[in-house]
Amino acid sequence: MRRALITGGQSGLGAACAARLRADGVEVVTFDLSPEADVPLDITDPASVAVAVAKIGPVDILINSAGIVGPNKPLWEVSLEEWRRTFDVNVHGLFTVTRAVVPGMIEAGWGRIVSMASMAGKDGNPNLSAYSASKAAVIGLTKSLGKELAKTGVLTNAIAPAVIQTPMNSTTSPEVLAHITSLIPMGRVGTAEEVAALVSWLSSDECSFSTGAVYDISGGRATY
Repeated sequence: MRRALITGGQSGLGAACAARLRADGVEVVTFDLSPEADVPLDITDPASVAVAVAKIGPVDILINSAGIVGPNKPLWEVSLEEWRRTFDVNVHGLFTVTRAVVPGMIEAGWGRIVSMASMAGKDGNPNLSAYSASKAAVIGLTKSLGKELAKTGVLTNAIAPAVIQTPMNSTTSPEVLAHITSLIPMGRVGTAEEVAALVSWLSSDECSFSTGAVYDISGGRATY
């Protein structure tokens, strides 16, 4: 049985991915700030991440789902602390966990890494500069890592959702949420289960000739 590690696995997209992969017969271990997680921890703490990854053993599948929206305000009103916090979770935490599990995947000759980016990382969302920039960083990291691992049997891809109905979006201001929903030609938000279905394929043997790619799940919003 393969083992999947899901960051942010207790809510939103992470929880939906956990449920779907368990249904696929995968053993799932969740990292989350929630005390109900399999391993409660803060992914922005490198020492805690290193200890936790060593403790759980080999990881075949990594789903980088932990993330925060960050400040909802114009760039010039964003504090350095708010900016750094957004990058600490969305980029530095993702980097720390990924770096910890990749060597084991390379040694095993098989691995799947799926990271949650966002349409914001491609288009940029107004008043979400920190979030948009952090998700653009996830896309760049994924493209680079995909090339580095291309001949190892370890594939890494990113998903760029538009607005998905999750608890995280409840913290987005109504005006911003209305604007980014209006950009979706289908006229609705997506569901976490729709994203989890894509993650399921990207985490499987069926996905064998795709790496360093970004998969849009946007109701038609994507333009490139």
